[in-house]
Amino acid sequence: MSLACTGEAEERFVHEAFESKWVTTVGPNVDAFERELEEYLGETHVVALASGTSALHLGLVMLGVGPGDEVLCQSMTFAASANPIIYQGASPVFVDSEEKTWNMSPEMLEEA
Repeated sequence: MSLACTGEAEERFVHEAFESKWVTTVGPNVDAFERELEEYLGETHVVALASGTSALHLGLVMLGVGPGDEVLCQSMTFAASANPIIYQGASPVFVDSEEKTWNMSPEMLEEA
């Protein structure tokens, strides 16, 4: 189990979100977060997304991945890691994990 680590600031933000009716993936809090992240990173195009799946999908879109492409993907994963590849019409190529670390095997990656 992984418990959330929250304090007064987080409680204040949640309360503010409910009070303002902006309990969504858009709105003033998200806009402020994106602006602050742009400042921190020194970038001009930052977008906050609702999920890691959305982030993977946007990354594949920006890379121009499409039908006929193959994308290497960790085999020990949740379906949401491969779904964006399929959304783009590409094919996931699953690469096996190392037994000791469960991370993607460099040898299998080279083979793939």
